[in-house]
Amino acid sequence: MTQSRRQSARSRPARSGPAQPEPAQGANPLLPAPTRHRLTLPLLIVIALSLIPALVLAVSRVQFESAQKTVSLVMDYSALTAQANLNGIAPLDLLARYRKLGVNGVAVYEDTIATLENRAVIYKQPGTELAIKYPGQNVNPQKTYMRDLGGGNEVARLRARFTIPFQTQTIGGVSWTVWPTDPSFLPAGPNNGLINTLKAQGYVVVYRPYDSPAVKAPGTDWPDVPFLAFNDTEVIGARDPQLLEQIKGRLGKRVPAIIEFNPQKGLDELIMGQPGIRLFSINAAWQDLLTPADVSSKFVLAARERSHKLLYTRPFSTIGETETFLSSVQTGLDKWGIKIGTPVPAAYQPSTLLRWLCVLGPLAAIVLIGLSYPLVRLGLIMAGLGLLVALGLNGGQPFPGFALVAAISFPALGLVLRRNDKRDWFVATGFSLVGVLFVSALGANRDSMLGLDPFKGVGLTLLFPLLLVALSFLPRQDIRKTAYQIYSTPLKLGDILVMLLVAGVVALVYLRRGNATGAGVSDAEAKVREALQDSIIRPRFKEVAGHPLLLLGLARILPGYVTLLLLLGGVVGQASMLNTFSHFHTPLVISFERVLIGLGVGLLFGYVLVYLVTLVLRLWQGRGDWMRNAKLDIN
Repeated sequence: MTQSRRQSARSRPARSGPAQPEPAQGANPLLPAPTRHRLTLPLLIVIALSLIPALVLAVSRVQFESAQKTVSLVMDYSALTAQANLNGIAPLDLLARYRKLGVNGVAVYEDTIATLENRAVIYKQPGTELAIKYPGQNVNPQKTYMRDLGGGNEVARLRARFTIPFQTQTIGGVSWTVWPTDPSFLPAGPNNGLINTLKAQGYVVVYRPYDSPAVKAPGTDWPDVPFLAFNDTEVIGARDPQLLEQIKGRLGKRVPAIIEFNPQKGLDELIMGQPGIRLFSINAAWQDLLTPADVSSKFVLAARERSHKLLYTRPFSTIGETETFLSSVQTGLDKWGIKIGTPVPAAYQPSTLLRWLCVLGPLAAIVLIGLSYPLVRLGLIMAGLGLLVALGLNGGQPFPGFALVAAISFPALGLVLRRNDKRDWFVATGFSLVGVLFVSALGANRDSMLGLDPFKGVGLTLLFPLLLVALSFLPRQDIRKTAYQIYSTPLKLGDILVMLLVAGVVALVYLRRGNATGAGVSDAEAKVREALQDSIIRPRFKEVAGHPLLLLGLARILPGYVTLLLLLGGVVGQASMLNTFSHFHTPLVISFERVLIGLGVGLLFGYVLVYLVTLVLRLWQGRGDWMRNAKLDIN
């Protein structure tokens, strides 16, 4: 009896503490379970409550943007005149022809002395020629001589306009004004006759003044028009704060244009506290390389997705191409419910109180990430680092700072909390969609929606969520032990190739962040993009690719670290969703449609990918156990 009991005792396993739960089916030993902290539920409640003011702000923003769907199709009058002259047509007659195709605005440059001379308002002679014509009359060949034509008094007006020291000299019995230099390109004021004619015919006029330090009081003779578009890379007075303040006072009801991809020094100070309007145009040299269909697609996209209200157009080399282009633009605008008329600029002003209430959501999210790490101290360090970096990049400003906190925390939050199976894809996506509301609520204001204050930290929104999720993979043990285990892990050639591939993909994703990217787009991809954006709201490739990777990683059908890499690839798709909403000039509804299309396509591709990979693995592994002993024979 005793002997049998001893044998029975030997057959039973020895006890070494409390029983441990059995690992879940498909569990990955490299993927530790997150910590369930006692503050998890309270922090989730804080996020849910903060979501209420975020939703209110989202509704108010949608209402504001819905009332801003009128654009003006503006034609450059100088380029129009050149085309009309080549075809023997009066410029206003050609403009009337284009008006039937949607053109309702005209951009008129300020006159120069050269244009006054071309219109035979003044007569100008270089001193070299005048000296030959009137020898012995003390003509200085290094100076320029000017007089009126047609009985006007333009020269006297020009003398009063500039700070240039003038002289008067009688030559050949005629009184000439002597300029110390050639004044051909000096700004000479508006062509009021043309502008008044255009206004009388119902056109929206955009005036384009030039800058010159020789003008005594710039801005005092600007015409009564709704919009101004400055030339070059700075506004008038950008280098002189006192003059800039004077220009601001002389704007009146004129609204300065913010030209896409052409930042102008001093513009943000000039329009501080008053409206601005976004203007889209294409460089004439670039337009010559494109087809009318290509150019029209860009203009429609600018009006639909980038909130441009002034569409600044130039004619093509032929009238026929120009008409094709304008007709295509008008059709595209009609398709998306955008009206051609006179836009009325308005400034979006969200509630400050509601924005402060929204701050609690991102703050709770990043703290919750830290508390949910297997290594809680490391998690809290990362949470603190994220807060400091986000606020530091935004100069300590709370609203844009916490918008960035939301953009780096919510894409990671779902995967830090849950990563057990494919259903957790919906959890991760749900948290990301919550995050986009906080990004919009905290980041959208007048300046960011006009493009004057772009979202800071775009690169961080792609890299920091990856870092947050990757560090949550560290097991609950001494981090020095983990570091040693990683260092001493033997690598195979396949491991190195996979790592190089992953590094290349991450670099490509980072370089192609934002709108002006560091990596180019192939012609084939550009055509696919254009075809998609003309027919639907084009989803982002990072989302279409990232969502399937996340589903495949959560399915846990691939071994070891490959699953971890797939999860990190999925984080890119989640982060891209929030990155989409950081483009505040894009209407909120458009961003939501883009994300939802990306989610639908990504989810479909994801389940197909999981099925195909499962099928391939079964076929591959079902051919025998050759993989167990497979070696590379290099002899």
